[in-house]
Parts: sequence; structure tokens; C-alpha cells
Amino acid sequence: MSTIYLIAASGKLSKKGETLRLHIDEQTTKTIFPFKTDQLVLIGNIDISTPALKLLMRHRIDTVFINKNGRFNGRLAFASGKNIFLRQKQFALINDKDFVLETARAIAAAKIRNQHYFAQRLGRSKTYPGSTEQTVYNLKRLAGQCAEAQSTASLRGFEGAAARVYFKALAKAFVPGFAKFNGRSMNPPRDNVNAVLSFLYTLILYRVDAAIEMSGLEPHLGCLHSVEYGKRSLSFDLMEEYRAIIADPLCVSLFNLGVLRESDFREVDFSTGDDEYPLEEGDAHLGVESKKGVLLNREGLRKVLVQFERKLETELLYTPEGRRLSYKNIIMRQVNHYRRVINGEEKVYKPLRLS
Repeated sequence: MSTIYLIAASGKLSKKGETLRLHIDEQTTKTIFPFKTDQLVLIGNIDISTPALKLLMRHRIDTVFINKNGRFNGRLAFASGKNIFLRQKQFALINDKDFVLETARAIAAAKIRNQHYFAQRLGRSKTYPGSTEQTVYNLKRLAGQCAEAQSTASLRGFEGAAARVYFKALAKAFVPGFAKFNGRSMNPPRDNVNAVLSFLYTLILYRVDAAIEMSGLEPHLGCLHSVEYGKRSLSFDLMEEYRAIIADPLCVSLFNLGVLRESDFREVDFSTGDDEYPLEEGDAHLGVESKKGVLLNREGLRKVLVQFERKLETELLYTPEGRRLSYKNIIMRQVNHYRRVINGEEKVYKPLRLS
């Protein structure tokens, strides 16, 4: 079973027998076999015919919708999990201040520890200018402060401080002259590195979100990220551990190994109202100084998607099971681990940490 990505500025997905066909300008450009597909990602303006939609639902293919600029718009939802007792426990625990704080501490600390790990890797790279010693020291200190934090508000403060330290060091990791990174910016991405980071974070988000839905958990009940109307807080929580170990190193490699080129990006002006930019958790407080930004073009999106799928197949030692597993499998196992914590089968949630 595989994930299929369809990218088109304008196209239509229709049913032909027991297959799906993508048509662009009335020409069939892709044939999809549902029995070989477990996830379908539609990027751009792709219409779906009613028979095609029924076929997707019959095969229960997880279908994700991303706009042409990389924004996660939503997914085709099937009947929600029948385990009401699991969600009942989850709702009860979200009112347990000790549980929420302990879980939020673990998530924030693990995120910073993984940033610490990648900063160490950067410092050992022959292409990295200077030293990351001070960055590594500061990240370790901030991770320790997370473990002692007395509120989720202070945790977010430590997380923000770590991000400033970390991204300052990350900015020096890009070798090509055309790779620009002037600090993290999201609404819209102001440079090409931010365009790639935002898209990769979006890809991780929907992977985690799909695993949460499959597990029967309620994706709107998080601990580190506040519970608000419409916000899939748990999805944002459980994606944090993968940013610095999947997305960030992949982003650096895409530029430094020559996979991405200057021609893979486009400048956009959102003042015309023709485009949307990818909004992420935490965007609200950043403010928008300019409506001009940089995004991946269609060829750039294709390159990133290919390398992202390869990255997900990378295997590493998964300590809880004492064996090597791919990131793709680890994401599902970590969500199931969280479910067991909710069920009382395990005491605390332990995010994936490489440091």
C-alpha cells in the first residue's frame, strides 16, 4: 500500500471501472488503483466526481486536500471511531491539570532535545561555519527548564526561546547562495527556506492527524497547544517531536545536495487575493508586515514530496520495541502509545527523542 500525490493547477479525478483517473485538459495523466493505495494527497485545484468520491469512501482511502501553495485544507473523513469510552477518558484527562502539564512538559522538552540533537549534528558537519557549542548548551538548558515548568504558558515561553536560538544556528547550515533564511516566517513564508519548512511541517501534520483519526482519539484535545474551537490541538502536539528530526534535516539536505534549485520557487503577492499562504499553529501572534512571499512551484513541490516519502522510509532504532522501524511506522506507534496512556495502560507519554 502506498501514498499517491496528485499535483495539478486544474484537474478532475473521475472513476473508470474500479480505478481512478486524473484528467488534465481532458487527457488522462494518472491512473490510480484503490486496492494499492492507502492514502491520496490532492494538491491544487482538483475536482472529484461523485462516483470517484464513492470509490474513495468504499475503499476508505485517507484523502488529504492541500491547496496549490501547500496549505493543509482538510481531509475526507469517514465515520469517527466507535470507541466512545476512549474519548470519554480523553475528555476527562484534559481537565486533569497534572496530566496536562506533565504531558505538555514531555512534548516541549522532547522537541527541544531533538533540536539539540540536530544542532550537534550541524556542528560536526564539515560544511558548517563556526561552532554550535553555545547553541547546544542553551538548548540543553531550555529543555531542562521545560521539565521543571509550572504552567503550559511558561512552557510555550521556553519553547519560543529555544526556537530563536535554534533557527539562528540553522540559518548558517545552508550552503547555496540562493538559499535564504532570515529567521522563521510563516504567514507568508518570506524566503525559500521557510517555504520548504512550512510545506514539510504541513506534510508531517497530516500524517500525524491521520494516525490520530485511525487510533480513535479526539484530535482536538491537546495538552501543549491550547484547546480552541476548530484547532486540532492533539495533532499539533504529537507532530512536535518530528520537526527537528525529519523536516529540518531534510530541508537542509534538499538545498545542500542540489535537489532544489532557485527555479523551483516563485514569488507571490497575496494583496491581489488570488492566493492563500500556508498558515501554521502560532501564526496569529506574528503579524504580517508584507503580503509578498516565496513558495514552491509545482516542480519544487514534486521534488520535496519524493524526498519526504524517502525520508519516511528511513529506519532507526525504536527503543520501546528494541528494533529498527521506519519513521512512517514510528508515527503510528507513537500515537498508539499516547492512546495507551489515555487508557491507563501506560503511565506517561514519552515522545520520540534522538538526544
